[in-house]
Amino acid sequence: MATLVMMPRLSPTMEEGVIAKWTKKEGDAISPGDVIAEVETDKANMDFPLEEEGVLLKLLVREGDTVKLGDPVAVLGEAGEDPATAMAEAGKSASAPVAAAPRSEPAPAPAPAPVPEVAAAPAAAAAPVAAEKPLDTNGEQKASPLARKLAAERGLDIAAIQGSGPGGRVIKRDILAAAEAPTAAPAVQAKGPAPVQALPTFTPGAPDEVVQPSQMRKTIARRLTEAKRDVPHIYLTAEATVDRLFELRQQINEQVEASGIKVSVNDLVVKAMAMALRQVPDANVSWTPEGIVKHHRVDVGVAVSLPEGLITPVVRSADLKSIGAMSTEIKSLADRARQKKLKPEEFSGGVATVSNLGMYGVREFCAIINPPESVILAVGATEKRALVVERDGKDEVVIARRMLLTLSCDHRVVDGVLGAQLLQALVKLLEKPMGLLV
Repeated sequence: MATLVMMPRLSPTMEEGVIAKWTKKEGDAISPGDVIAEVETDKANMDFPLEEEGVLLKLLVREGDTVKLGDPVAVLGEAGEDPATAMAEAGKSASAPVAAAPRSEPAPAPAPAPVPEVAAAPAAAAAPVAAEKPLDTNGEQKASPLARKLAAERGLDIAAIQGSGPGGRVIKRDILAAAEAPTAAPAVQAKGPAPVQALPTFTPGAPDEVVQPSQMRKTIARRLTEAKRDVPHIYLTAEATVDRLFELRQQINEQVEASGIKVSVNDLVVKAMAMALRQVPDANVSWTPEGIVKHHRVDVGVAVSLPEGLITPVVRSADLKSIGAMSTEIKSLADRARQKKLKPEEFSGGVATVSNLGMYGVREFCAIINPPESVILAVGATEKRALVVERDGKDEVVIARRMLLTLSCDHRVVDGVLGAQLLQALVKLLEKPMGLLV
């Protein structure tokens, strides 16, 4: 009997997904475990496998369509079976998408919200390209809203990009491929100095525009609103003198240079955070409706910025790993996060997070906790400053590297004193970093 295939939850925070690509077509035989589609979720592009066996009778949504969790996307049954039976039994809500999107001839993509033009090209130069490209109802190059947004952020002329989506539509992977191509840069720098033209943010005199947020941005907005509203934050700030930390980093990198490993200051901070949580286990907890969860593992998330938003891949058992192994893992996780290739278990289940904005010159900031975690560390810039120290009973002024650290704590489980103990342990590890090697 024909049955409807529903959009599953492919990531822990997923509420809806975009069908990025169908990997199976109508009439294909499906075996358990076969991947029928690639779905863009709030965190990554995920495979959509089926555990049932049968024939894919009908696809109910187009590539590029957004589908809410639990809504129908396809009909699975036996060869020759009428898919209308399953759709009729599911009711009007299931059958509506079919009438709107017959698969025999894909409907034109809806006109996306306009985005700022990166660099206005002369009409005469654009015409030959437009004539060879598939156009939407507005006479523009067919492209998904996400593709237009990414093209604008990267300074790419979307009309010059060959689309690989249905009907020649430009989709996300086309933009990412064009951005990585060595020939993409000159188009951005065609006019004026590169620093001015590379990433324009607005066109003077242009009207305000509405750009649809990505799946990731929608989830960030929802979860951080909930976190700030429901979690009572308390913020604790301390400074660490990190001259020895920088010296240790240099020594490590000199020793492992031949292996291609390059340890960053952030790697050392993540390691220190993990060991501090091991030393102060009462802070390695989470508040849940069932009670306070005491974790017997130290899995630390590392905030990674993406064009669509922020994601926190997790380093498992970070307290037990060597600095070199952890540095390699963090780089691998960050690279795959930028490619949206992380698996759900790689960006969920952390007990704490480290967010570092020091490389942008940010001296100090307060980060929002990512529930069910109870702490997040905000790392500011390291600056050389005058520091008063006491030597032989006398005060002296010395120049020292100082790092500002702000710990956000969930006051339901990590109050001021406990948070201060955790921050104190962290500062001690950063100031006497040989402890990170134990």
